[in-house]
Amino acid sequence: MNSTWRKVRSFDATVQLLLVNQFAINLGFYMLMPYLAAHLSGSLALGAWAVGLILGMRNLSQQGMFLIGGMLADRLGHRPLIIAGCALRTVGFAGLAVAGTLPGLLAASALTGLAGALFNPAVRAYLAAEAGERRVEAFALFNVFYQAGVLLGPLVGLALTAVAFPVTCAVAAALFAALTLLQSRRLPVRERAAGRRETTWREQAGTVLRNRPFWLFAAAMTGSYVLSFQMYLALPLETERLVGDGAYGIAATSALFVVSGLVALAGQMRITAWCERTWTPHRCLVAGLAVMAVAFVPPALTSSAVAVPGGWGAVLVMVPLVVCAGLLAVATAVLYPFEMDTIVTLSGGRWVATHYGLYNTVCGIGITVGNLVTGAVVDAGRRTGFAALPWVVLALVGAGCATAVAALARGGHLGVTTPAAVRA
Repeated sequence: MNSTWRKVRSFDATVQLLLVNQFAINLGFYMLMPYLAAHLSGSLALGAWAVGLILGMRNLSQQGMFLIGGMLADRLGHRPLIIAGCALRTVGFAGLAVAGTLPGLLAASALTGLAGALFNPAVRAYLAAEAGERRVEAFALFNVFYQAGVLLGPLVGLALTAVAFPVTCAVAAALFAALTLLQSRRLPVRERAAGRRETTWREQAGTVLRNRPFWLFAAAMTGSYVLSFQMYLALPLETERLVGDGAYGIAATSALFVVSGLVALAGQMRITAWCERTWTPHRCLVAGLAVMAVAFVPPALTSSAVAVPGGWGAVLVMVPLVVCAGLLAVATAVLYPFEMDTIVTLSGGRWVATHYGLYNTVCGIGITVGNLVTGAVVDAGRRTGFAALPWVVLALVGAGCATAVAALARGGHLGVTTPAAVRA
């Protein structure tokens, strides 16, 4: 961790603030969202359909508005969108604390999602611009702070929710209020590129939508997001099958996320530095996707294992799933910095936030479709007795993504890294 802190201190105060900002964003989000469904169905006694609607509203408002958020960030500047997003999430989380009716909860959930659509592309574009030639390092650090928030958020939320869920909401809202104030006072205003105000919305959107290499890359990488999301779908389902959904199941599922978070915190900077020394950026992408494919081999090989209710037997049957979670974390550590850098390269340094926004939307749609297919494949595997089926399919998806990115690189579709272009 000392080397990580040295890297952080080697960047200017603006980059450091953006890193802390992302940690706090994830800390606030993950201290609240994992426990929202239980609050809605338990304390508020809402039906399952209403709980699904409220949670879906947040996802829809965020995924559906990513492109608009990115376009606004490019036209108005990154700083206003980051501040506006944090302010909106303050209001949204405060609303979740006090709302008791379905319309009120839907409005608060929509504001929470819209907030993410505003600041998510803006933060990444601002970081890319500020880091310049050190983009890959900056995004590696970004992932460390990102994962730290994911890891600590649920633990803080668990303690707060033990008191009362509205207390969790209030603390999360206060955190975002502090972020809003901090960034409004400390985040510098970056000068927008000349001519952006004169460019129409249609021209701006058209420039991005006609970027064929970007679309090819987004399509090839979407599978990686589907595979990463199996931390929330296939792995917990298999954990429940093997050790049940009681205390052992909860502990085992938590262990998967702890392993994933620790790999990112302890290994991200070393992994990124090694990749930079060893491979080109494009080979790093292919290698990361290949590791994702390999991650699903251990559970495929042990998919016929029988359920064990507890004890050392439960620990042993969980080993393949823990290995899978660890390899997925390693793969993400390899991929993320070079993936974010490639998007900037493909944008040509123009409308960077818009490209990030559209990329998030494409991957979000891919996750939704991918989860539906994965769920159906899991059911089919259990119904036919071919328990390894979902793991084999997931491994093949990873291999397919790696092959697609390798083909794009060979065809010259991924461009040449030009860090200075983002400042143009």
